Amino acid sequence: MENKHLIVLAGPTASGKTATAIKLAKAFDAEIISADSRQFYKELSIGTAAPTPEELALVKHHFIHNLSIEDKYDVADYERDVLNYIKEYFKTKNVAIMTGGSGLFIDAVCNGLDSIPDISEEIRNKVTRMLEEGGLDALQKEVEKVDPEYYQIVDKQNPRRLQRALEVYYQTNRPYSTFRQRNFAKRDFDIIKLAILWDRDKLIERINKRVDLMMEQGLLDEVKSVYSKRHLNSLNTVGYKELFDYLDGKCSLEQAVEQIKINTRQYAKRQMTWLRKNNDYQWFTIDESDEIIDTLFEKLNSTRW
Repeated sequence: MENKHLIVLAGPTASGKTATAIKLAKAFDAEIISADSRQFYKELSIGTAAPTPEELALVKHHFIHNLSIEDKYDVADYERDVLNYIKEYFKTKNVAIMTGGSGLFIDAVCNGLDSIPDISEEIRNKVTRMLEEGGLDALQKEVEKVDPEYYQIVDKQNPRRLQRALEVYYQTNRPYSTFRQRNFAKRDFDIIKLAILWDRDKLIERINKRVDLMMEQGLLDEVKSVYSKRHLNSLNTVGYKELFDYLDGKCSLEQAVEQIKINTRQYAKRQMTWLRKNNDYQWFTIDESDEIIDTLFEKLNSTRW
């Protein structure tokens, strides 16, 4: 039986993953599986930098705009759905491309999730009260105290991620990070991990330009279209929450846009921290993409792909 291969393409936001994934997919007659948890939502396109209709037409994509912002969907759901999809996909294809910036979602597909006990209603309410009474700052300080390792990589502006870490800790008396230090699940396909490398200053420049482009493309109108549902966790994300503050009169539009740039740069830094902790990734620059494809052809041919 021919070997099946999942090529994972990771990298910080604005690093060029979409275009490079399309290039890889065309080279290997493959389809693309999105691992960007923000691009799942059909209401969000501009602020999530989802592939354009033109890009989607070049290569078949999956797990793009497949959910509503009102749907409840977590990493365990994603792991299940992707593995079920891949099982069918590999009956007719030998290579699949997975790309996105959500490291936890990539990790779930590649390595599996450790079993975390159900959280009691009492503990869930305790953590909710902490947020209501102390705000985001209270959650941040508590996670830093009980799980400093996870605190280094978590999105510190995302209360749901912080709440989850605290719920698990209070329920199990174990840091959430320890649940990610487990024996890897065995997959029946080979996994090749690639990551796009950028000079820090050049990446910052790319991020700033992309935010400006998003505003030109109509990000503010997109945010206005979901403003009435801003309480949803799916909208508690960079690019939307800052413009909600503007619409709420908490800041000027210029201040909101600048904050999007700052928060996006911080997010990119967390993504890089996550990736650098995983020694399985082969780093390359955009200019080296052709060389990477040639190397992959040799590697996969040697395993009879």
